[in-house]
Amino acid sequence: MFKNKKQTVVMLFICSLVLSGCFGPSPEENIYKTLEEVVSLENTFKKQQQPLLELEKKESDLYNKIMDLGMKEFDQVVTLAKEATTVVEEREEKIQTEYDSIMSSKEKFEAISGEIENIDDETLSASANKLKNTMEDRYQSYETLYENYKTSLSLDKELYTMLQKEDLKIDELETHITKINAAYKAVMEQNEHFNKLTEKYNEQKMDFYKQAELNVEVSK
Repeated sequence: MFKNKKQTVVMLFICSLVLSGCFGPSPEENIYKTLEEVVSLENTFKKQQQPLLELEKKESDLYNKIMDLGMKEFDQVVTLAKEATTVVEEREEKIQTEYDSIMSSKEKFEAISGEIENIDDETLSASANKLKNTMEDRYQSYETLYENYKTSLSLDKELYTMLQKEDLKIDELETHITKINAAYKAVMEQNEHFNKLTEKYNEQKMDFYKQAELNVEVSK
């Protein structure tokens, strides 16, 4: 009698495990959870935007002051060039923090691949794969943007070092400024591409949520 009762308890326990599996979160719900965690991980990235803009403006103002002074006021030029170098270094710190945030979100995002494989509905699976591909393109775009921005920062630092040379030749300066302008053009073009992919991904994410009939609150 006791033996049978023990077997019944064991069977009930096994059934409860099976039922828990059946009624656990769906792949779509797990994808939603991951995507919203990705948004949270990019909050640090977003917080760098305004400080970076302010630092860029500050450096631009210093550069304009240097150009207005000319090399006749060499001592003042050196002082301003050193200050501008410090600003560039602050920008380097911000862009690195931004990069680390994006890479953290990228690592988290990779978890959706396994969940997509578990989606039974072909249309929904195709929708999930589409947003996955867009996000992967976005990450690639950001990495290119980051490298372009780092190149620009390096050229900026070289510029302010050059400006502390009293024997700096005007043609040498002009050649370097041309390089800087080309580098920042590449940054602007890549930034525009990144923003377009971000917008495209967000639209596809909302389409996926609607198709999956998920009653969710989306992080902004």
